[in-house]
Amino acid sequence: MSKYRRLPTLAPRLVASRRTLYGKGGTSRIQLFSSMDEPSENSRRPFNSAVSFRATDPPNPNWQLRQGLPDHVEPGKSWRAEEEKGWKIWNLSDISPREVYPLLTSCIVPRPIALVSSISSDGIPNLAPFSYFSMVAHNPPLLSISFSHSPRTQKSKDTKENILATKQFTVSIMSEPFIEAANITCVDAPADIDEWDISGLTRSTSIDVRPPWVKESAIGFECELFHSYEICPPNSGEVTNTLVLGLIKRAHIRESVLTASGTVDPAKLRAVSRLGGDMYARIGEGFELSRPPWKVIRDQVISGAPESE
Repeated sequence: MSKYRRLPTLAPRLVASRRTLYGKGGTSRIQLFSSMDEPSENSRRPFNSAVSFRATDPPNPNWQLRQGLPDHVEPGKSWRAEEEKGWKIWNLSDISPREVYPLLTSCIVPRPIALVSSISSDGIPNLAPFSYFSMVAHNPPLLSISFSHSPRTQKSKDTKENILATKQFTVSIMSEPFIEAANITCVDAPADIDEWDISGLTRSTSIDVRPPWVKESAIGFECELFHSYEICPPNSGEVTNTLVLGLIKRAHIRESVLTASGTVDPAKLRAVSRLGGDMYARIGEGFELSRPPWKVIRDQVISGAPESE
């Protein structure tokens, strides 16, 4: 018998209870997919393991100064037409955090994911993914992770507690080939359960910090705690989130994903990101838009003349 069993309950399922949040009286308040675009069990296609990333032209390569949205051609034409449906407005101070969460996590997309490895002061390892994650600065090299406090259990994330106690952690970037193994580490297991064990991922020894990084990842950052901030809602003393800034001490990057110039090739990295609900996304297409030098467009801006053909 095979050493590994398929766990069907762990496969992501796009069920209605995940897509829609109900308000008082059962009224639908927030829906992550429209009825026309709503995915179904039968409409899902098998995962295409071929590299999906390719470079294309930008949507409007002939865009000119002051043109705004080019609504005479697609996709601008359809985008403009959808304005007729109007806007729905939320006053976020009038809705509960339970309703704010699915709204914002479906709006602010795609979000990169940090697979964070930490060790408690008692030596217990922890591995967990977080999509409240971003690059903060390159000088000094800083990244940020925000940890939400559970209103149901009144319990802080083990990862956060470990980082504040030991001042050390690693961040590994999640890629398509090991996404299921990385996803299982978000299970709400007791603190003494080893997510490395249940995921089957491999520890790679760090140089400057105690926590290992994930060997299956093409990118691993060794980090030290730079600063932490406790976040409270306005007019409240209750801490609901903790923002951690990590100083990146060392980066481990696979040779196979590097370009000749020493940067990372997105087609080879195959990074995944988070959308709303249980949805992940892969990188599909990319296009380049250079930052326009002021000296090139200055005369056109001042004169008000359109850009020459």
